[in-house]
Amino acid sequence: MNFLFYLIANYPLLVACIVLVGLLLALSIRIANQYERAVVFRLGRYSRTAGPGVYLLLPLIEWRANVDLRTITTEVDQQETITRDNVPIKINAVIWRRIVDPAHSLIEVRDVGASVTQVAITALRSIIGQHTLDDVLKEQDTISDALQSMIDKVTEPWGVKVERVQMKNVEIPETMQRAMAQEAEALREKRARQIKAEAELDAAGLLKQAAETIMASPAGLELRRMQMITEVGAEQNSMTIIMMPSEFVEMARAIGARGELKTS
Repeated sequence: MNFLFYLIANYPLLVACIVLVGLLLALSIRIANQYERAVVFRLGRYSRTAGPGVYLLLPLIEWRANVDLRTITTEVDQQETITRDNVPIKINAVIWRRIVDPAHSLIEVRDVGASVTQVAITALRSIIGQHTLDDVLKEQDTISDALQSMIDKVTEPWGVKVERVQMKNVEIPETMQRAMAQEAEALREKRARQIKAEAELDAAGLLKQAAETIMASPAGLELRRMQMITEVGAEQNSMTIIMMPSEFVEMARAIGARGELKTS
């Protein structure tokens, strides 16, 4: 303490300089978080990009602007546009973007968030106008990839990387919804009839194979007749059907024919 009083009493200018330097040093220390970068300007000109961690900023000469490098989600409001086949639809999208060049995101564009949104709106209208309604409904991933590529080309000079674009909702007119519902119902009915016809065709083929097998073996035909009689009797029916062998039928026809010849 006596030494400090001695310095103040004998070297006041030196003490004042030390205090001033310490104060300037304290004012110059800045800290940037891991997900931030500090874009430093010196007398109005871009100087450097500092961070993360501790860095120095000269008071009254330099000033900084912190830029967040984390991925930001931007929602594009619902837009009304027309497809290539002249169907009016309402569509909105979501954009995932992040800043990869903090200096360019401040120097090249005034409001990077609003600028990316406007580019997305223009690109969305352009992409939808190049596709039909069926493409918009069935190939949303392909359209999203094309939309991402188009937006990324525009935002690249701004130091912004568009990581993903996803169409959130697609609204079509009620008349078109009813027409699509009728079309879907007709397709389902057509498919059901096709399945039924294919089943009948398969059953006819199996019956044909069974008939050919039975005709090749007369004993098999008699066994099948006996099996049918057993099946009819097992159901407790009041009527029993007796199936005569085909040979008996042919013999009865021959006897009948001979009788007619004799009488004539």
